[in-house]
Amino acid sequence: MGGNRVLTAVVLAAIGIPAIYFGKIWFFIPFAILICIAAWEFAHLFQAVDVQASGGLAVAGVFLVLAARVYLPDFAVAALALSVAAALVFHLISYERGRDGAATDFVSTVAAIVYLGWIGAYLFELRGLPDGAWWFLLCLGPVWVADSAAFYFGRAFGRHKMAPRLSPKKSWEGYGASAVGGMLGGMGLAAAFSGAGLLTVPLWQGALLGFLMGTLPTLGDLGESMIKRQSGSKDSGALMPGHGGAFDRIDSWLWGGMVGFLLISLLFL
Repeated sequence: MGGNRVLTAVVLAAIGIPAIYFGKIWFFIPFAILICIAAWEFAHLFQAVDVQASGGLAVAGVFLVLAARVYLPDFAVAALALSVAAALVFHLISYERGRDGAATDFVSTVAAIVYLGWIGAYLFELRGLPDGAWWFLLCLGPVWVADSAAFYFGRAFGRHKMAPRLSPKKSWEGYGASAVGGMLGGMGLAAAFSGAGLLTVPLWQGALLGFLMGTLPTLGDLGESMIKRQSGSKDSGALMPGHGGAFDRIDSWLWGGMVGFLLISLLFL
């Protein structure tokens, strides 16, 4: 399991790092595909408890919202509204044809569009900032370091359960390692980028950003765990050996992108 996890991480890095560096369409395509796959998984997690969210509409809505936020930002709200309206029409027809749970189905479809599409779009807005490749790595790098620190340290030393119903394997020891790992990752990247003249970020600001990236995106992880627990699923899918599905992989990225974009816009730009 550990070997598969590392191998999958290497493959993701081999695809993701060039995409982050080159940006534009080279960034949009792989990350949009990953988020759309996560939206499909999100919808299908609910089907295990007889909530028939529409995977097709979830994917289409997420893609429309992502594309609008990136390429037609003035129409982003309209794209979201159109996606919600399409979902409403679909589930109204479903109810008329005898599906008694169509209202709950509709809410779940909309949740996929908003959560994966609107929140996920902050990853693209983060990359779209001036010097966006380095800001993206400064935010998401500590998230990746924090995830690994929490996983390995928590597995070795975790004794006190953090949220036993939501995520039985998560421990406060692992969460502490996540905070420390994120902080060190932020400091290291800030020092490296400042030293190379790529960004001007004092060490204390890198440490603060890294600490927040090591602590706040855990909300995304726990949120996905809540959905999986209710659906009775261990993973959102089997796309990535050692990691589960696409949603399993990006659950904390979603919050890392949003929190990172907002913090950088507030503190640095």
